Amino acid sequence: MKFNSILGRYLSKQIVITFFMVLLTIMGIIMMFDSIEALRRISGRDDTGMSYVVKYALTKLPETIDKILPFVMMVAAMITFWKVSKNNEYVIIRASGVSAWGFLRPVLIAVFLVGIFNVALFNPISAKMYEMHATLKYRFITRDPTAMLFSSKGLWIREAEGPDKVLVVQAKSLRQEDAKTLSMRDISILEMDQKGQILRRIDGLVGELHKKNFKLRGVRIFKAGEKTQELPSYEYQTTITMQRIKENFVDPDAISFWDLPNTIHFYESSGFSAARHRMRYLSLWASPFLLVAMVLVSALFSLRPSVRQGGVMFMIVTGVVTGFMVYFSSQLIYAFGLNGYIPVVMAVWSPTVIVMLLAITMLLHQEEK
Repeated sequence: MKFNSILGRYLSKQIVITFFMVLLTIMGIIMMFDSIEALRRISGRDDTGMSYVVKYALTKLPETIDKILPFVMMVAAMITFWKVSKNNEYVIIRASGVSAWGFLRPVLIAVFLVGIFNVALFNPISAKMYEMHATLKYRFITRDPTAMLFSSKGLWIREAEGPDKVLVVQAKSLRQEDAKTLSMRDISILEMDQKGQILRRIDGLVGELHKKNFKLRGVRIFKAGEKTQELPSYEYQTTITMQRIKENFVDPDAISFWDLPNTIHFYESSGFSAARHRMRYLSLWASPFLLVAMVLVSALFSLRPSVRQGGVMFMIVTGVVTGFMVYFSSQLIYAFGLNGYIPVVMAVWSPTVIVMLLAITMLLHQEEK
């Protein structure tokens, strides 16, 4: 069956509409529980009100949706297939000479397109709101409505400043003053060669990073074989930007799909491990295929010539249990990859590929009956 045929468009429309209905329902439930949690947080506080509750629930919502999206698609597919079977539409379609794969093809294409939409368009919004949620929680804890602290534990960042020089910047604390300025205390800038030998060290009591320029105060400059210089102020040009420093603390979930490649390159060129970010990036690539795999699993339990075969309750329970098994096994394999026990690519793709192959094999077996 072609995707753009009348029947193909009908089935695609059914799965997409059901998906958004299930998604909106679950979003409402999540919003309700998150709002209750926010209300519990603000009880006894005079400096916050309902605006915090609304912002807390809204900014946390995309993070939760990102985790449960495969289950939402699985439930939507089970409902769609159950309705098609209940109305005998599946029997009529099969009787007209359409195979099970011909029936599933337009549905799978529609689901794959939903997955692409999620990665390309929704993910950047989700990443931004994830960051907003983290900031909102920090402002609540500090009781400072303008606080945007990246780290109270300080900064340690390394970046290549050319083919022959490596820069290491350390600071005990840092704080964002505005969109373009970052303040730091007890700063140390180390210039090293490729062999790790220190060429120069610059210490400052306080300083600011504005664009690509460190403005330091209370400065001491150390260089081998030379007298220590003490300066009231000093400006240091660098390739490090506030965005790069920010990425040093931001969770991979708070970085959009389009920005992750540059972030991964930055970490690897700076000598840091980019395993978490690379796994996040690959998992986003795999997510449309995971949605397709969940639909195939749904088809195993709910796409039947008669809804009486095995019972609706068996269909629901078995489908839900299978979904949870897929989720927990994928999280376990993901953790192995994160800790370096298995390759990153295998950790991300193997659960999706295994589930998809098993579902296809079982569907082929059903087709032969």
